[in-house]
Amino acid sequence: MTQTWIPEGYRSKLDLYDTQTAIGFLKRTFEDALAAALNLKRVSAPLFVDPATGLNDDLNGVERPVSFDIPAAGREAQVVHSLAKWKRMALYQYGFQPGEGLYTDMNAIRRDEELDNLHSVYVDQWDWEKVITPETRTRAYLKETVQAIVDAVCHTAVQLEKRYPGLTGTLSRKVSFVTTQELEDRYPDKTPKEREDAYLKERGTAFIMEIGGRLKSGGRHDGRAPDYDDWKLNGDIVFWSEVLGRAFEVSSMGIRVDPKSLDEQLTEAGCDERRKLPFHRMLLEGRLPLTMGGGIGQSRLSMLLLGKAHIGEVQASIWDDETRTACEKAGIHLL
Repeated sequence: MTQTWIPEGYRSKLDLYDTQTAIGFLKRTFEDALAAALNLKRVSAPLFVDPATGLNDDLNGVERPVSFDIPAAGREAQVVHSLAKWKRMALYQYGFQPGEGLYTDMNAIRRDEELDNLHSVYVDQWDWEKVITPETRTRAYLKETVQAIVDAVCHTAVQLEKRYPGLTGTLSRKVSFVTTQELEDRYPDKTPKEREDAYLKERGTAFIMEIGGRLKSGGRHDGRAPDYDDWKLNGDIVFWSEVLGRAFEVSSMGIRVDPKSLDEQLTEAGCDERRKLPFHRMLLEGRLPLTMGGGIGQSRLSMLLLGKAHIGEVQASIWDDETRTACEKAGIHLL
């Protein structure tokens, strides 16, 4: 299913050549700013994992991973949905200490993704993770980290505008922190996405917290796998997009589950069978470090900072005929 929408009168601020060079400059600038702000070291990461390890991200539990056999190894492999769990295992295996972390380029295939302005079957992120202590496993430290990431985004925007004066978008450095329950209380008659749109139009930049658990209404703001984020200590970094006139999520992140929250969330989500997997056994036994982490969309950030209306303008993917026709009529060049 596709839901492509082109804003009336939209024109790209950069031509195709400048778009490509600007994406490279943006990625280098933000990557350096993020690593310095959070004390992260770059590592190599897998494109696929063994499903028997339990390391793949199950997202909402219904998405089908791309699988294939490796005859020489006698095993099946799954293309990753994200590296949410792999990163925590890597921190353990590499011996990272509290306050230290890693980041990597993550490339994934999500074949069941609906196609629209912000979604593609190809996903590219900066996936990052760092070791924390029981003393920093707090909402205050989560907020501090969110502000550091937003500062890195805004720094990158300033550097881009210096190099490409036509890029005049304005981002707010001031982050408004709000929980999903507060959004439901504030906008009880709206859908979760409508609540985000209304709130971000007013605030500009927000961190929407506590995603995954049930709200007072009985519904959920959005789905989250039960085995990486602690649903009480996570959230999304969201900006207001002037181009699209809507809330624009750039990052999903949070403090990760400890043995207690993993135990509770596996039961609530009806996923108790995962307790037998190697990763989950290690977590429940308290053998893995306490961590926090997240993913920051590379194409999403490129869209936002370069003033693009469609994710296909900043990444190469496969699109349906309806999307291609709509973009061609609007003068949008899909890579």
